[in-house]
Amino acid sequence: MVTYASNELIASSELVKKFGSYLSQLKESSTSKLAILRNNKVEAVLVSKDEYEKMVEALKKVQGAEILLSIQQGLDDVKQGRVSPIESLWDELDD
Repeated sequence: MVTYASNELIASSELVKKFGSYLSQLKESSTSKLAILRNNKVEAVLVSKDEYEKMVEALKKVQGAEILLSIQQGLDDVKQGRVSPIESLWDELDD
């Protein structure tokens, strides 16, 4: 679970009033994230463009690693003979 410092919690009404100021805080990296509150619950989180791009790149790396692992497991299954003909799959699906 993500935790937020008190200076990172912003009421949505406050964000509307001081959007430019909060945007500057993110851009200047004086804060890494802003949690937007509605009815005292975090509804959204704002991050800078640079931080968002880092997050997207990190996610791509994780997804790429997961795909490679899945491919390797499939190749290992083939090598170990843990495969079935496609016809048996169709038979199982028909049942």
